[in-house]
Amino acid sequence: MDTHLADWIKDTPEGKAAETILRKCVHCGFCTATCPTYQILGDELDSPRGRIYLIKQMLEGKEVTRKTQQHLDRCLTCRNCETTCPSGVQYGKLIDIGKKIVDEQVPRPAAEKAMRAGLKGLMTNRALFDTGMVMGKMVRGLLPASVKAKIPAKRYTPAWPTSKHTRKVILLNGCVQPAMMPSIDPATSVVLDALGVQGMIVNESGCCGAVKYHLNDHQGGLEQMKANVDAWWPLIESGEVQALVMNASGCGVTVREYGHYLADHPDYAAKATRISELTMDLGEFVAAQSTEALHQLAPKVKAAIQAEAIPGKIAFHPPCTLQHGQKVKGVVENVLRTLGFELTPVQDSHLCCGSAGTYSVLQPELSAELKKRKLASLMAGNPQAIASANIGCLGHLESGASIEVRHWVEWVAEALGR
Repeated sequence: MDTHLADWIKDTPEGKAAETILRKCVHCGFCTATCPTYQILGDELDSPRGRIYLIKQMLEGKEVTRKTQQHLDRCLTCRNCETTCPSGVQYGKLIDIGKKIVDEQVPRPAAEKAMRAGLKGLMTNRALFDTGMVMGKMVRGLLPASVKAKIPAKRYTPAWPTSKHTRKVILLNGCVQPAMMPSIDPATSVVLDALGVQGMIVNESGCCGAVKYHLNDHQGGLEQMKANVDAWWPLIESGEVQALVMNASGCGVTVREYGHYLADHPDYAAKATRISELTMDLGEFVAAQSTEALHQLAPKVKAAIQAEAIPGKIAFHPPCTLQHGQKVKGVVENVLRTLGFELTPVQDSHLCCGSAGTYSVLQPELSAELKKRKLASLMAGNPQAIASANIGCLGHLESGASIEVRHWVEWVAEALGR
């Protein structure tokens, strides 16, 4: 694509990055076939190709309007288009640049500003979010359906293992997962413990930075990323830990790209790159263990399935942040089959469920339609339950599902606990 960026942007880091990405796009349109919002709305400007053109116009100095902002807002940043694109266009990085610049040029209505500020303040403040979630769970049965849907039901939570191992990994001290679904982190540690690995949480770490960054508060997101680098680096530098294991793929894709986000910060660039290199999704890490180790877990899982203590026939929803963001495809599914689960076929498994971080709050109609479509495809194979690998997808799907929705590691941990 031929580009002529305006003087105010062309020599900036954002301008140079955007121009490189724009020049790779050949406007072939393959991306429209796999874009969830284009499939629903049928508007070219609600497709990756259309949004790329809007961003190109903006960076070339053309007028930016509220309409431009709305079309960019409707993007899920699922990055399905990146998987489809034959030219390797890094659309996710481009949309981050475009959304930030359009927000700087087009003032948002007061209600939108308040909503976005509230999401950033609530979701990334552990004390505030934890308090709200605890109170919500206490009165969950009395709440209106719309509010109740945002508060996951109580589930089996295993005890955190007390055994020590020479092999250690870092787990993220996430912002919403510990309060929304407190079973996932201890379940992860139980499975790691069974593999001879100790899961460690560094108290000084926190939100990965994705929430603020994708709400166009780039500076706030970068500060959270730097805080995590500072918290984790002593353990990494000393060689005490061998990996950072992410059990929320939305956080995982962000930490995996710390090297990109902090490339222009001299004090952090090298450290962030090393952290990105050491980051793995939980499914990847489990799959990388010896075949013997996995097969030692399988009999317990199969016994629990046979005893009907856990579901054996499940539909797996691979989060966009796992399959398109991290490019990890089929790995979790293979682990689950190895352990004894039967996976039902899911049509259009590449499409987004509509959660997409704060998207379900900011774009509720589109999000609800995507959830409806996703649940229909997941239920088509008559599974006993639905599994996924990201806190956002889990909470989103659970609010509309007629069967149980869990992180896959929860069922494995429950089987081992028996």
